[in-house]
Amino acid sequence: MTSTTTLAAGLPTEHRERLLRAAREVSFAAGARLFEEGGRADRFWIVRTGSVTLDLCVPGRRAAVVESLGHGELVGWSWHFPPYRWHLGAEAMTPVRAWEFDAEAVRALCAQDPAFGRAVAVWVGNVVAHRLHAARIRLLDLYGPHGSGSLL
Repeated sequence: MTSTTTLAAGLPTEHRERLLRAAREVSFAAGARLFEEGGRADRFWIVRTGSVTLDLCVPGRRAAVVESLGHGELVGWSWHFPPYRWHLGAEAMTPVRAWEFDAEAVRALCAQDPAFGRAVAVWVGNVVAHRLHAARIRLLDLYGPHGSGSLL
């Protein structure tokens, strides 16, 4: 994937290496919930292997899956913006290996080094924009008139 939502495309090498020094390796079994919409966003992940789906609560219906994430992609952006509450839910669809980050520690790194902080903020902002677009298209596909999810 060449999207700016991946770690490799989203951060310059020096900032990527600095961020990865703050990581710890974790794994999740298929079906494990990483977080629930509305919960405290105190960490985030970058997928190394496997896939994670993002879902959105829809009143009176099952949660709607709005996107699937894979290798190199950021899982969770709510940790970067007060009040630090998850805007979506996330579930491991396959066994997942990931780098996990403590949100408070990364925010402190961002505050200490403005260039690093700006790079992370731009990357996270690109991820948010991409996720909002993907959620819009997916929800139109699920609940809108036939074909309304297409931008053309």
